[in-house]
Amino acid sequence: MSVSYKYWDDCVDLEDMQLLWMDADVCKEWIDVGERMGQKVHLSRDPDGEPYLTQTEMRCVAGIIVQRHFNSQIDRDMICAIAEIASDRQLLAENYDRKTKQTRIGIMQVTPEIAEWLSREMGYRNYEIEGNPTLLYKPFVNVYFGAAYVKWLSSCDGKERNEEFVIRAYKGGKKKADHKSTAAYFQRYLSVRECLLSKREQEIADANSSAPNALNARIPTSLEAGQEWTYWDRRVSPGDMEEMWRHPDVLKEWSKSGERQGRVRFSHDSHKRPYLSRIEVKAVAEIIISRHLDSKGIKSTALAALAEVCSMRFVNGVRARTGLMGIDYPTALWLYKDVGYRAYTVSSVEDLYNPFVSMYFGVAYLAWLSEYEGRKRNHEFIVQAYLGGPENVNVQETGPLWNKFQEALRYYEDPKKDQGSCSIL
Repeated sequence: MSVSYKYWDDCVDLEDMQLLWMDADVCKEWIDVGERMGQKVHLSRDPDGEPYLTQTEMRCVAGIIVQRHFNSQIDRDMICAIAEIASDRQLLAENYDRKTKQTRIGIMQVTPEIAEWLSREMGYRNYEIEGNPTLLYKPFVNVYFGAAYVKWLSSCDGKERNEEFVIRAYKGGKKKADHKSTAAYFQRYLSVRECLLSKREQEIADANSSAPNALNARIPTSLEAGQEWTYWDRRVSPGDMEEMWRHPDVLKEWSKSGERQGRVRFSHDSHKRPYLSRIEVKAVAEIIISRHLDSKGIKSTALAALAEVCSMRFVNGVRARTGLMGIDYPTALWLYKDVGYRAYTVSSVEDLYNPFVSMYFGVAYLAWLSEYEGRKRNHEFIVQAYLGGPENVNVQETGPLWNKFQEALRYYEDPKKDQGSCSIL
């Protein structure tokens, strides 16, 4: 084996080490075994001397990755359960598949081929994995690509997939998702996940009942996982922020909530997931249309309603859908390169977590769908094609999506106008 780690500091960068120390449970666990801040932290070893993550450390790493890159899209506990059954949380675990002639690596048992494909084709480029597969032995890198693969599986072939499909496909590939060979794997996953959740609930109960002390307290620091999701200004260009401040409804809402220029907060739900208010969503739609796509005649209310259905207005998107408008990276890149929508660049999936970028490519996709296969399409087809794929439009599969869109539209349209109508263009 060409890789060997003795300390956490050998396989984690400084920022991530700070985040690990910030986690109250990790901090307590490390201090209890004699680790100290400012000194290198030893990795745990199994009886064979192989390094592994404790369940506490694994939960923290998964939480940081999900918060930073997949907030509102992936469940941290799913990642922890996969790591448990895939590798027993061993950093350097390797398994060679004779049939595929590929080697699964690390905590999440990711192959270099899948990691490179996710980076090259799907826009997951936070780590330069191409040509450097040994990066997969590092815990944050491995969990990042494992989580990205989980997200891709959850919507592969243009269909929303359930948890059982995702887990079984993670083990055996898409073709084995309903094969008997992966059934036992899924049952083990359910058992492990339930056990992890029960243990976590007990830990929380114990912590709540114990007297507060310095180790249970959060270490004060300005660094946060996913801190870029706290403020609009970290995700949106200065020009777009100026447009938002000039919008009268937004100005009124932001002023009322005490926002100030250069530090405008996203709204957050109880799970700390950032989302846009309905006023903000409609404003972004109006700005994008007026600035770039006014000639297409698409209504801002329709765009806002689509955001409501696609992402529930979450900045990252929800589950398999990416970003505010649910546009995935390959679609955005195709619209940019081949169809000619180039007002915003898209070089990685992270770009689509910018509400303006996601809205722009959402409008572009609607415009393209309006003349799908060279024919002028009606509003109902366009909405169903946007939400379910143009090749899947039918009453059974996509009809309910049209109904959801109509319901969402009521939040944005003036009830005194256009009663009984529902239009996009």
